[in-house]
Amino acid sequence: MAATRYRRFLKLCEEWPKDESKKGRDLGTFLRQRVASAFREGENTQISDPEKCDQMYESLARINSNVYKEKFPRAKDTSFTGVTVEECRILLATGNTDEEKKGLWKTLMERFSSKPEDGTPEKAEK
Repeated sequence: MAATRYRRFLKLCEEWPKDESKKGRDLGTFLRQRVASAFREGENTQISDPEKCDQMYESLARINSNVYKEKFPRAKDTSFTGVTVEECRILLATGNTDEEKKGLWKTLMERFSSKPEDGTPEKAEK
């Protein structure tokens, strides 16, 4: 049975996408490292808690196959902030320039700023 579990996790790792823009922080890379660590002896690895192993696999498989995205479709491809998926990618990407990120952060901060329209800073009430 350990061999079957190992093969299932390997297949999941093959299917899980890698995000090259998040070097050192990519979930797909982390998953591959964890599987390699958990199955050090490959198909011959002894699983100490098979039930927990199976639960972990099922959870990851549901995420990878977008079960929840399909079960709970979103009306828009933005969050409450109005930030698009592409803007989130830019903010979270490892390789983007600080200027790109600063520009997006500034836009977001301005969008949610509570400054009065006349531009004068608000004074804290005592």
